[in-house]
Amino acid sequence: MTRHSTHIFRLLKWGRILARHGALRPIEQNPNTPEQVRRLCKLARFGTVQPKEPDFAGAFRAIGPAAIKLGQTLATRPDIVGEDAARNLLSLQDSLPPVDFDEIAKAIERSFERPIDSLYEHIDPVPVGAASIAQVHKAVTTDGRTVAVKVLRPGIREQFARDIETYEWAAAHLEGLGGEAKRLRPRLVIANFKRWTLRELDLRREAASASELAEAMHAVPGYCIPSVDWDRTNGRVMTIEWIDGIKISNHEALAEAGHDLPSIAQRLVLAFLRQAISAGFFHADMHQGNLFVRADGTIVAIDFGIMGRIDRRARAWLAEILYGLTTGNYRRVAEIHFEAQYVPSYHNVDEFATALRAVGEPMRGKPVSELSVGQMLDGLFAITRDFDMQTQPHLLLLQKTMVMVEGIATQLDPSINLWDTAAPYVREWIRDELGPEAAIADRIRTDTETLLRIPDLIRRIEDRFPPKGGAPEPPPLTDIELIWERKERQPGSESILPYLLSAFLGAGAVYGAMLAGLLG
Repeated sequence: MTRHSTHIFRLLKWGRILARHGALRPIEQNPNTPEQVRRLCKLARFGTVQPKEPDFAGAFRAIGPAAIKLGQTLATRPDIVGEDAARNLLSLQDSLPPVDFDEIAKAIERSFERPIDSLYEHIDPVPVGAASIAQVHKAVTTDGRTVAVKVLRPGIREQFARDIETYEWAAAHLEGLGGEAKRLRPRLVIANFKRWTLRELDLRREAASASELAEAMHAVPGYCIPSVDWDRTNGRVMTIEWIDGIKISNHEALAEAGHDLPSIAQRLVLAFLRQAISAGFFHADMHQGNLFVRADGTIVAIDFGIMGRIDRRARAWLAEILYGLTTGNYRRVAEIHFEAQYVPSYHNVDEFATALRAVGEPMRGKPVSELSVGQMLDGLFAITRDFDMQTQPHLLLLQKTMVMVEGIATQLDPSINLWDTAAPYVREWIRDELGPEAAIADRIRTDTETLLRIPDLIRRIEDRFPPKGGAPEPPPLTDIELIWERKERQPGSESILPYLLSAFLGAGAVYGAMLAGLLG
């Protein structure tokens, strides 16, 4: 186990980096920051020269790969880091200088335990992308297919393990301070962050996510997932189909190629809704660098290290919340929050509905260029504090992805209204999944499954209570209290009889041994 002093040393070192980027000052000024944290911030920034405008993204880049991933996670939590910091962290690009190709080639050979030329006919030594966890090279397989090869940085798993251990230590101490820090549940934030990053550090998991999402989206026109080369994929190396297309961020190239940008924006929003609401499994890293457009207009997504999953009940709640906000049914949205136990029951439903109206009404009927989902989330975060609503970890990635999708869609089509685009799809899903026919179908399915379980239940009961038969049962025996188990009848009597009996038996044993010796 790592010593407390080691965690403190790491935190102070990172604190100095944050201070040099001016990132500690807003933390100190936040009224919700515990006094103990303020004192540590003052200690960490002592003697440093700070810029006027804090650069959170620059600070996290300087700290290292794990911090970059943590910064991207915190970009979805303005309730923790503040609105300015969250906006700054949204610009945090996951890029680092590439690892030398000789080390990458050795890593590939070690992972497969075979020469690299038995897998790939050629690999371009210059990477097409180098991120905090892995880098990607274009290659041609021995059977002539053009592919993208993603390789983990050497030593990255060990580095992440060390840093995350300190994050957990710090989050536990922060939550232990109570108050606002406890409500925000930083330990849960780090636990989810740890789970997401461990998933990213196993490229087999990413390949499986790509395969699962491809199955869920195979019937969606205009949206595609590249295929996985499983023979050239393991925990440290992943090989997938190479994508020839234009980055979705290159609007000029898309326009020159004759693509309809508003149509692309609408298809992107609907693809996200289908993943999140219909499938409950969505691509949670939909930034502009991970989306391409092919010549035929198909949107192609890459990089499936971060995926979100929502169960059916939560998806139903989500759909009703989105639809309620688009139609102005704030009372129903409030009721869902209470049904889902997002808001404690001691609060008033009508008061919560009024608070939701204050957030939702300015959004209705206006394009996202004027009011955004990001602004709405800021308002919702303020409401959650007033109504003691704890962090919902299964919604964190969803909120982050909604902000990403909104940003890309509005850049492609500034006049798009995200709510108007989403409402018909959400309404149709609610009708199909939550309407009377769906309720009857669910009841029939549930009752059928219950009936089919009855034979197995009877067999388990029989195993637990087998039928009588075979040898006759012995008659019941009378309970006889042993002398050393007697309860105390008189003071002092409990200890005398056992000792007398023991002495008697011991004397008999000694006498028997002596007699045996004499006879022998």
